Amino acid sequence: QVQLVESGGGLVQAGGSLRLSCAFSGRTFSTYYMGWFRQAPGKEREFVAAINWSYGSTIYTDLVKGRFTISRDSAKNTVYLQMNSLTPEDTAVYYCAADPRLVLAGWGNTRPDYWGQGTQVTVSS
Repeated sequence: QVQLVESGGGLVQAGGSLRLSCAFSGRTFSTYYMGWFRQAPGKEREFVAAINWSYGSTIYTDLVKGRFTISRDSAKNTVYLQMNSLTPEDTAVYYCAADPRLVLAGWGNTRPDYWGQGTQVTVSS
């Protein structure tokens, strides 16, 4: 079993920053991928960013390129999402996800196997 626990959400003004964290525990894999999705009210869940845990390569949706950065800390089994220049359109519940087989190119159109509970991010105008 895999557990993903997000933290770091909250309320921020437009133009501000937040850093989300996702701690990974439980079953381990020789290689895996982790990432973030988000779901705004009345909208479908959408891909945000993902990272190859072993090599650190990353992929982003165009909506956040240049503003968000995904990274990982292997010693802490934690993945981060640094979010800068936030806008009200970034308001959503952000979900951490993990998958041992889903390569980065697939994250935009395939649902990973493991999910966290989500953390709310609200950006006020």
